[in-house]
Amino acid sequence: MTDIIGNAAAQSAFAAAMHSGALHHAWLFTGPQGVGKASFARLAAMRMLADARSGSTASRGFAVPAGEPTRALIEAGSHPDFRLLTRLPKDPDKPDQDLARSITIAQVRTLQPLFATTPSMSPRRIVMIDAIDDLERGGSNALLKNLEEPPAGTIFLLVSHAPGRLLPTIRSRCRVLRFEALTPDEVAVTLRLAQPDLDHDEISALVRASEGAPGRALRYAGLDIASLDEAIARIADEGDRDNGHRLRLAKSLAGKASQPRYEAFLDRVPAFIARAARDRSGGRLKTALDAHAAARDLSAAAIGLSLDAQATVFELAGILATLRT
Repeated sequence: MTDIIGNAAAQSAFAAAMHSGALHHAWLFTGPQGVGKASFARLAAMRMLADARSGSTASRGFAVPAGEPTRALIEAGSHPDFRLLTRLPKDPDKPDQDLARSITIAQVRTLQPLFATTPSMSPRRIVMIDAIDDLERGGSNALLKNLEEPPAGTIFLLVSHAPGRLLPTIRSRCRVLRFEALTPDEVAVTLRLAQPDLDHDEISALVRASEGAPGRALRYAGLDIASLDEAIARIADEGDRDNGHRLRLAKSLAGKASQPRYEAFLDRVPAFIARAARDRSGGRLKTALDAHAAARDLSAAAIGLSLDAQATVFELAGILATLRT
């Protein structure tokens, strides 16, 4: 893995702590989704375990060379001293499909046998949770016990997109490291490194859509996000008195083959309305705020409740059209 682009201050702060000889046992990486928090946590875990194995204290940067045993084991999912908790597939036989709604208490409890033993390859062990926002309440309480009495040599790296929703007792036991949105140039560099085949026009469109989050941009790659944003803007600007725009858009996003663009549409509509609200006041601001609340709630429910895609797009586009008033 290469070093992460952007958030140099956060990376420097963690590097200083890592080399201080007094690294805090629990870290909360916060900031917008898609800006590299989880990627950095994984990279930092790899570097710490590699250094602990070799006894090195002089490494620069976080990248671990290909072929290094620690990296190979983590990438294979078999490092005995690295544990990642994340949402699991609903169907274990279909790992590339829907994920569970939360990280369960059962997953947290799988850590206990690990903590009953000493680390295998060095004095250090890393537990990463991506994202701790997804942890169900019972799991949060179970984790808290480990944060209050951390096992020897264990470092917790907790990724959070919404730290205000976490238990205050969890936040109080962590050192917070804030990650910010990347600059357009940093997003563009990240996209080129991740997908060298993207052309200039698509990179430009993805940078505009990213809002400083390359993770979001990469989810949109290959989806012609520019034309989707144009359709959203047209409905918001012109309205849709005869429902023609909505019907065409709804039909274009229905069907299994259109699922990725449909999910992008669910993301883009609330974001578009939120941006529009910033330039409004009075009654027009209230209209935008009401539209944002309705779009946000419908978009959030659409996938989890398996709502009909065509009907959902038609309804969301109708909410967009209210911005014309």
